[in-house]
Amino acid sequence: MEPGQSYHIYNHANGSENIFREEKNYRFFLEHYTKHLDKVLDTYAYCLMPNHFHLMVGVKEETLLRKTFPKFQTLEKLVSKQFSNFFSAYTQAFNKAYQRRGSLFMKNFKRLPILDEHQWQETFLYVHLNPVKHGFTEKLENWKWSSWHGYENQNKTSKLNRIYYLNFFDSWDHVKKLTETKKQFVISQNVE
Repeated sequence: MEPGQSYHIYNHANGSENIFREEKNYRFFLEHYTKHLDKVLDTYAYCLMPNHFHLMVGVKEETLLRKTFPKFQTLEKLVSKQFSNFFSAYTQAFNKAYQRRGSLFMKNFKRLPILDEHQWQETFLYVHLNPVKHGFTEKLENWKWSSWHGYENQNKTSKLNRIYYLNFFDSWDHVKKLTETKKQFVISQNVE
């Protein structure tokens, strides 16, 4: 993962298990995500569902990463290491809490570089519409474990980079309008 590049990241539970069984799992995931990845990533969107998750992130610029992690030789390895630490910490805690063993997530998380403005917009909308697509809720504003609420409630503190999306949309009202327009298209897509 390269400095300055945006990515769509997602992963699924191993087999038919859930990676989130109760509310405290979602909170723990987000707390440890911040602990391990906040210094290397800007988070633009996320959605956590019982058996998988989606993140839309940007790797911080090289100069900032070098200041924060001066001893790391290659920044690509730094980001991978931080993700590895994060997934490992979550899995170990989950395994301990539920008396299970082994990997919780599919072996390698997926990361798709976001290469243009259109793809950035589509990914942002897709991440937020994912719980509707998979039938976890009928209205995305009813899904608690999504960055949608961080954008809807600008007065609340958030770890999201809530300004960057304005490079791709005119306003939050523009996002809401496009979300309604794209809902049926996203639901019909045969992708994770």
